[in-house]
Amino acid sequence: AVPGTSEEDFDVYTTYHPNGGGQFNAKLRVVRKTDGRLLFPFEGAPLIGPYPTGQLAIEAALAFAHKLILADIVEPEG
Repeated sequence: AVPGTSEEDFDVYTTYHPNGGGQFNAKLRVVRKTDGRLLFPFEGAPLIGPYPTGQLAIEAALAFAHKLILADIVEPEG
């Protein structure tokens, strides 16, 4: 594993999709660019949502990604 040292060392992809209840869940993908390691989603990853709008789902996913990236910079996943 080659750890990232800044947020620029990570790619973040987000989208959202409607759920059956008229609300929205976010889809999130976080990849550490220094070694290509997929940090999210992982097996058993939490669902991000539901939220009343797609924009709120995206904002929640980006906030979650930010926390995940900062945690990986401090203590990289191997």
